[in-house]
Amino acid sequence: MDRAALADFLRRRREALRPEDVGLPPGARRRAPGLRREEVAALAVMSTDYYTRLEQQRGPQPSVQMLASLARALRLTDDERGYLFQICGHNAPASLSAVTHVAPPLLRVLDRLSDTPALIVSDLGETLVQNRMAEALFGDNSHYAGLARYDIYRWFTDPAARRCYPESDHGRQSRSLVANLRAAHGVRGPRSQAGELVRALSKESAEFADLWERHEVAKRFEDHKVLVHPELGEIEVDCQVLFTEDQAQALLVLTAPPRTEGHEKLRLLGVVGRQQFAERA
Repeated sequence: MDRAALADFLRRRREALRPEDVGLPPGARRRAPGLRREEVAALAVMSTDYYTRLEQQRGPQPSVQMLASLARALRLTDDERGYLFQICGHNAPASLSAVTHVAPPLLRVLDRLSDTPALIVSDLGETLVQNRMAEALFGDNSHYAGLARYDIYRWFTDPAARRCYPESDHGRQSRSLVANLRAAHGVRGPRSQAGELVRALSKESAEFADLWERHEVAKRFEDHKVLVHPELGEIEVDCQVLFTEDQAQALLVLTAPPRTEGHEKLRLLGVVGRQQFAERA
C-alpha cells in the first residue's frame, strides 16, 4: 500500500469536486476549494476520523468494500477507480466490476434529482444508489447482504418485499422480474451471479420456478406504476429509464403529472423525508 500516493490522490480528487457535483447545496463561502473531508466521509458512509487518517497517511489498508465506497463518493472514473485499488494493494475483484461501480454519467444525473424519487439499479435489480426521496418511498436498500441485495430474491422469499405494490399487481411484477433476470442470465451465463440467483430461487420458490420455465425475456420497467407507501397509501407514478450504453445499469426516475393526486403525494413525501413511518397493520 502506497500511503503517500493514496493521501495525495484522495486530497486532489476531493479538491476537484464541488458540492453541486455530488448533489449538495453550495452553502456558505468556503475557505478551501472542493469538498470538505466530512462531506466525503458522509458520502462514503465512513467516519470523518477514518477518512482524515487516510489523507494524513496514518490510516490502515482500506478494505475492498471501503475503496468501492470511496470511488463512488469521489465520482471516480473506471480508470481512476482501478488506480485507487492498485495503490492500496488490491486488484478490483469481479464482485466490484463495472457492473456494481456506478456509472459516473448516471450518478451525475441522479445528483441533480432531489425533488422526485430516483435510483440506479444493476441489470440484476440490485439497488446501487438511491436518493433521499427513493429511500422515503422504498426504504433504505443499502443494508442488505448476500442474495438479499437483489430485488428479485427478496420478492420471492420475503413477503414484506411485496408491500410496495398493490396485491393486484403482484402477478405482473413477478413476471417482469423473472423476465428481466432471464435477459441478464442470457448475457452473463449460468456461472454468473445471475445463475446463482436462478439456482437459489428455483429451490426456494415454486412460483419463481414456474415462471422461469415460461422462458419470457424482457428488460421491463413499466411506464406506469402504482406504488404503496405505508403512510400516504397508493401513489400513481410514471417511470422513466435511462440506461448505460451496455445496459448494465439503469437510472429509474419516478414522477407524476402536475395537479394530480400522485403529484401531491410525491410533494408530501418530500416533506416527510426519511422519518420513521407508522407500523403497517
